[in-house]
Amino acid sequence: MDERNKPPAMDGALFFDEEGEPPGKEEIEEESATRELAAQEDGKADLASEMLTEILTHMELAAEVVIREDSEERVVLNVQGEDVGRIIGKKGQTLDALQFIINKIVNRFPEGRRHVLLDCGDYRERRENGLASMARREARRAMQQSRIVTLEPMSPRDRRVIHLSLAKMPGICTRSDGAGTDRRVRIIPVKRQPRSGGRPSRPRDDR
Repeated sequence: MDERNKPPAMDGALFFDEEGEPPGKEEIEEESATRELAAQEDGKADLASEMLTEILTHMELAAEVVIREDSEERVVLNVQGEDVGRIIGKKGQTLDALQFIINKIVNRFPEGRRHVLLDCGDYRERRENGLASMARREARRAMQQSRIVTLEPMSPRDRRVIHLSLAKMPGICTRSDGAGTDRRVRIIPVKRQPRSGGRPSRPRDDR
């Protein structure tokens, strides 16, 4: 084909409507609403709710599953009932395991994947707030004692909460060490930069 007759490249192009005008705010909002509606109509929220209800029934746990959120990004299922404590499990381990299983079922095909989050009331929020409060308390102890504080093993989700809650706290840094279920966060006090310049130093681990 003659180079002069080739169609123009579309990468990075700004698309215009039929009248030659760029899409306005209303068109963008309408497109977003269409995608949101399509996500809600794909049946993933209903499937997740049905599968979780079936699993809980086989576990002989008295609970009701309610769809709290059904958006383009994620589905949030809320579990309520007299056996909520057993469903949550120690430090949310049972709830996390159920969430993993439901995500595997709902997202077994790559098309239209959406994250399914399981919650029991406001457990997730309370858990994250408690972890953040504990992290700040242990960070202050690490700085006061000028020593590394190693937390107990945590799930990836809980470790992420710790890292984020201390990310902007001056005087400390965090690092995850270990493997598998024994992986834990270490809170490390960082010495102030000396006046003569140079990089701040970290105390060595005294284990």
